[in-house]
Amino acid sequence: MAKILIIEDDAAINKLLKEILHKESYETVQAYSGTEAKLFMESSESKMLSLVIMDLMLPGMAGEELLPLMKQRIDIPILVLSAKDSVQDKSNLLRAGADDYMTKPFASEELLARVEVLLRRNRESTTLQILTYKDIQLDKNARMVTKSGIALNLTAREFDILELLMQNPQKVFTKSNLYQSVWNDEFFGDDNTINVHVSNLRNKLGVGDYIQTVWGIGFKLYELSKS
Repeated sequence: MAKILIIEDDAAINKLLKEILHKESYETVQAYSGTEAKLFMESSESKMLSLVIMDLMLPGMAGEELLPLMKQRIDIPILVLSAKDSVQDKSNLLRAGADDYMTKPFASEELLARVEVLLRRNRESTTLQILTYKDIQLDKNARMVTKSGIALNLTAREFDILELLMQNPQKVFTKSNLYQSVWNDEFFGDDNTINVHVSNLRNKLGVGDYIQTVWGIGFKLYELSKS
């Protein structure tokens, strides 16, 4: 279940938010100042977060200052919950990276609905950035490839070739297709450049059928077994 960081200096509101979220089986972490929240965001535990609910008027560090720092640290939705209700305040916060904005006082039903929407959008966005083929996972945002959970050390060209193949698992790419897509340049028939990169990529992927040579045409991924 999602873990949510609550940043609110009012102890009663912080406790209320925790109770509302716990009733829906969300895990929570509580911070009572901008400084405390910043320290948490700099810890390894922050990587386990799924969403942040934060006030703006915080001791130690104001929410307007904290928000961009959090966005630099982790890419998760941030819901601002504040008494500030002017259109200008809302516009500024959304431009600074807030994903949604609610004004106090708030209804618990609306809060939970907004939390659910933000979490769902984030899950869908994350899923689109992760490509999977057999025991290979490719993270487009992090530009990382793992095989059975172990990171592979690919060059930028090797990563781009694999990404192109995994995005189009049924398509056969000619050497010209690969060169123009990965090198962003016109192909002049230099087979060796493509062959070397594909060969190196195969070696790094290791044992298993991953990249198939379609003789006389180019390369594609092996079809997955339907059994």
